[in-house]
Amino acid sequence: MTPITDAEFVIIGAGAVGCGVAYTLARAGVTDILVIERAPDVAQVTTAQGAGLCGQPRTTLERTRLAMHSVATFRELQRDPKVQPEWHETGSLRIALSEKRVIELRQLKSVADEAGLETELIDNAAAKKLWPEMEFAGVKAVLWCPSDGYMRPYAVASSYAYQCRKMGVRIATSTRVEEILSANGRVTGVRTDRGAAACRYVINAAGANAYHVAKLAGLELPIVPVRHEYFVSIPMEGLVPDLPCFRVPELTLYGRPCEGGLLLGGWEALSLQTDPRDYGLNAQPPPVDPDWPVLDSFAEQFARLLPQTRGVPKTRVGRGWPTFTPDGRFIIGESGRVPGFVMAGGCNAHGISGSAGIGRLVYESIFDRKPSEYVKSLSPDRFTETLWNWTDARREAAYVYETYYGV
Repeated sequence: MTPITDAEFVIIGAGAVGCGVAYTLARAGVTDILVIERAPDVAQVTTAQGAGLCGQPRTTLERTRLAMHSVATFRELQRDPKVQPEWHETGSLRIALSEKRVIELRQLKSVADEAGLETELIDNAAAKKLWPEMEFAGVKAVLWCPSDGYMRPYAVASSYAYQCRKMGVRIATSTRVEEILSANGRVTGVRTDRGAAACRYVINAAGANAYHVAKLAGLELPIVPVRHEYFVSIPMEGLVPDLPCFRVPELTLYGRPCEGGLLLGGWEALSLQTDPRDYGLNAQPPPVDPDWPVLDSFAEQFARLLPQTRGVPKTRVGRGWPTFTPDGRFIIGESGRVPGFVMAGGCNAHGISGSAGIGRLVYESIFDRKPSEYVKSLSPDRFTETLWNWTDARREAAYVYETYYGV
């Protein structure tokens, strides 16, 4: 078992974000990193719940470039034959069913063009060649991004961890953080159930427990877990592994082929969220039982494009509590109130696909003397130095989830 020893950086949480941050720091030359994870292995909690899609076209240049950086990193990790992220660069289709969405696709393409990301607005015949089983009658436009794809979430975190260990990063699993130590207002270390470690920086990448880790540092941050679900169907004719991922914003659905069947998930119009104050640091959020009416509604809606999904039997359900923030932006960077305490949370369902990009943002927030305006806009100080309340924060975070595909 990895001993708990002093380090320059202690990262709390060994999911895709925590391991991605460690990988970014190590690649940049940081040599003294300790990652602490309470589970017996990496990627056992929030990361394990993910569907694994990675889409690069975004509404802003900053977010597009971050997603492109993640894809470049997944390609790089995939080159090592020993432990791979299982990256499948199948491309993606974003499907518009209304003229309003056609305008959105044109805007996405404009941003992609500026970022240097290859995308193309294709006609229905071209889309049909890419997804022969799907019905495109009535589809108004399709945005094709050939470099999008998907990965297996656990494999991504394992790949990061493998490369990190080769670079000297220490990953201590089955270890619980109990206290963040400080002196004169600055972080000085952590105490765990296996001993204490002095450090210069603590990076909070604790996912659904990021709120609780921030509380250990004396910070109250609105990191709201919101339920999300998807299902995987029984094998279906024609659903081969190299079909593109897809997103249908009007139906609030996304999906990809999976295990010979279909992985189909969606964003609920009336979300279910929980209050992180209702469970403790060493506890899990409430269990998520499959909501069959919601999952069945996903299948029924998607039958408009793929009729065979209507009533299709489901082999398994993915569900969990990704965290959202009231303004829909990550919480990343060092706290002005508690120097040495760095946030890497509130990922708004972009933690796995954006993990490499988030690592890049964390690095910039710490080491760049003049970070970009975008990085500064993600600071935890926007919540610790302003007034807000939990009632509004939960409502606003739920709205971010419910309008995930909003125009």
